[in-house]
Amino acid sequence: MSKVDELVINYAIYEDATEYLGTTEVTLPDLEYITEELSGAGIAGNIEEIIIGHLNAMSTTFNFRTVTAAAVKLMEPRVHRIDLRVAQQRMNLRTSTNEVSGVKHIMKVKPKKTALGKVAAASTADVSGEYAVSYYAMYLDGSKVTEIDPLNFVCIINGKDYLKDVRKALGK
Repeated sequence: MSKVDELVINYAIYEDATEYLGTTEVTLPDLEYITEELSGAGIAGNIEEIIIGHLNAMSTTFNFRTVTAAAVKLMEPRVHRIDLRVAQQRMNLRTSTNEVSGVKHIMKVKPKKTALGKVAAASTADVSGEYAVSYYAMYLDGSKVTEIDPLNFVCIINGKDYLKDVRKALGK
């Protein structure tokens, strides 16, 4: 092992080329395959099998320190294209130096819930928004490694399109 991943240095969130300031943290979507329990002749018990390329609904959460114009804009009931850029730090064990790698998360989201938080003197309001994710892609150092697009039958993981043959069988 020549490199050790260490931590997130910082991040920025964009929509429409505008950077959203004031977010304290983002919880990225879980990528969870839909499964079916199988049993019957030739199977000694039950097994859980994933359905190739089919994932459960995804959601993401943005946390803000206070009520901001960005938090209010994200309440608009429409698709928001989010570009989340992350600078990560890793240690190069051969050279004993720190390196920076870039991760980009692209999401199409719609608001599900906005928690306006609390009001107290000399404290944060802890505002948060939860958003339904209808599209997700991840890039590592500029290379697309994941794309989940249920509406267009796309499930790319590590460069392989797992729904290509399904689209072909369905005439898509």
